[in-house]
Amino acid sequence: MMAAPTHLEATLEANRCLDCFDAPCTRACPTGIDVPRFIARIASGDLAGSARAILEANPLGASCARVCPTDELCEGACVYHADASPIKIGALQRYATDWLRESGRRLFAPGPATGKKVAIVGGGPAGLAAARDLALRGHAVTIFERETDGGGLNTYGIVPFRLPIDVALWEVDQIRELGVEIRTGVTVGETISVADLRAGYDAIVLAFGFGTVPRLGIDGEDAAGVWDALDFIRTAKLDGAVPGLGDRVAVIGGGNTAIDAATASTRLGARSVTMYYRRGAERMSAYQFEIAFAKSEGVEFRFYRVPAQIVVRDGRVAGLVVQATDPAGSGRPLPGTEVEVGVDTVVRAIGQSKFVGLLDAFGVTHDHGIVVVDEAMRTSDPRIVAAGDCMFRAGASDAMVVEAAQRGKTAAATVDGMLRGVPS
Repeated sequence: MMAAPTHLEATLEANRCLDCFDAPCTRACPTGIDVPRFIARIASGDLAGSARAILEANPLGASCARVCPTDELCEGACVYHADASPIKIGALQRYATDWLRESGRRLFAPGPATGKKVAIVGGGPAGLAAARDLALRGHAVTIFERETDGGGLNTYGIVPFRLPIDVALWEVDQIRELGVEIRTGVTVGETISVADLRAGYDAIVLAFGFGTVPRLGIDGEDAAGVWDALDFIRTAKLDGAVPGLGDRVAVIGGGNTAIDAATASTRLGARSVTMYYRRGAERMSAYQFEIAFAKSEGVEFRFYRVPAQIVVRDGRVAGLVVQATDPAGSGRPLPGTEVEVGVDTVVRAIGQSKFVGLLDAFGVTHDHGIVVVDEAMRTSDPRIVAAGDCMFRAGASDAMVVEAAQRGKTAAATVDGMLRGVPS
């Protein structure tokens, strides 16, 4: 996570901006933040105007200032990038949104009431972004969130040194202050039925993500010290410690969640943290800047390796048997290559299960748990749109907070048009 700039640093950096007429930085932002505009406001001392320019486009602007891969997006498109000195757009965005958080000012108000009601299932980035835009358009919005707080992975699934929980919860509060009702501790399909949502709301936004991390399917997996990566990160973030972490941690997987689990382990005091991935480095789904950060934290990587067995002594993890895989990239284990390494904790980060049953209950078309949507986020049901990770398809878009926010905005625009009877 980038350091917060001082007032002088922010002012000097803002004055470096050339205010390019074609704004390649804005075009590179998935939410279309008017980057030259918000930077110019910082240069002139108008921090409220700067924050407004950011949040108008991206309701999750404070989080994105910390977790966006800016070197691949806005900063990567900066005209200064060619000489390796792009404007520090992420740091300036953090500076403006931090000012707003500390000032306590409110920049937005709900639109005139339309009398229409929208239910949003899931209070993560996509659901919050959709709720914000729908509230600005005057619709009555209720978010149904199974966790005790909103924010989704921003609150529970991103390590605190990258995204502090108070930033994520501040963004939730901004949405709530627009009159959005956020009903936490509610599981749709259990606490409240799908039929109740259909009967009580004019439109529904599916903005939930995925479930637990699948099991590895190997011996010893039920021992103490074996963690679901999301539970691991959640515990680290909320409690500041993981019971029984030990000195040696093995993380299984090659995505951003695996990286977060690994770097959280180093920050919590583990002396040896190793990631095991069944294919080569080029096939990892984690962003390059995340991988570089993990390496800087001392995380080691072992490629073409899969776990074959967890060694258990006295009910706890004591070791991990790893097996080489086909170097051609199939991920197929190679018999006779087993090696045991000593570990105290094993974290599985090999994807997440999907809520197939819930999607079936809503009656929307899906592909093995991934909702099928068009470019406007419409599902097969004319009253239902989808914007959360439940519609995320690897390779079709990126699993970034900023992308989720944009999908939420698109879903809100579609719902608003539908409720107002605007032809699509």
